Amino acid sequence: MPAQPSPHAAHLWVAGSDAPEKPELNLGFLPLSDAASLIVAATQGFGEPHGLTLNLHRQPSWSALRDNLLNGQLDAAHCLYGLVYGAHLGLGGAPATPMAVLMSLAQNGQSLNLARSLTREGVRDTASLVERIRQPDARPLTLAHTFPTGTHIFWLYYWLAAQGIHPLQDVRTALVPPPQMPEHLAAGRVDGFCVGEPWGAAAVARGQGFTLTTTQAIWPDHPEKVL
Repeated sequence: MPAQPSPHAAHLWVAGSDAPEKPELNLGFLPLSDAASLIVAATQGFGEPHGLTLNLHRQPSWSALRDNLLNGQLDAAHCLYGLVYGAHLGLGGAPATPMAVLMSLAQNGQSLNLARSLTREGVRDTASLVERIRQPDARPLTLAHTFPTGTHIFWLYYWLAAQGIHPLQDVRTALVPPPQMPEHLAAGRVDGFCVGEPWGAAAVARGQGFTLTTTQAIWPDHPEKVL
């Protein structure tokens, strides 16, 4: 004789279902190689079997992405690891807002790149860069990063300090959105930058710069982008 269904089962089904609470999710991303998993998930319909539609929204900068997360225009995003904690703590000019890291999207994959023009000043490796920066009468170098609480500023400052260069006194720094890095390098507005791919490789391919080091050389298998 078949078992009788529990009297609680019907009540549970009436109270809820397996359908998602929100059938459409707006996902932010920046045009970087490590956004690939998010882009593939959305364009290949990975959410459809679960009743989810994933809508991609390209963002012009990390600050715009952060703001759109906080104001509710985005439900989730491809984020710098440090950006999430900065928003949670209220750092970088935004109100403290509870945040959650759902999964890791990438490790490694960032680089420190210098302008090709610096080779004319004898800069070809770490030692010659340090020598150039320490010249008393030399023009101060300007190095770019992407966000005040992002990973790129961490890698840049840590690497400079490890070479005996004070990141707040011996060089100038500038905040530049990732897609604009090669353009700023070519125009001479910055002398180098720390950013994720493909922008370091793009500067090399265009003859605008060269890669001095990669971030996995600073911290092997470091956390980078998260959802």
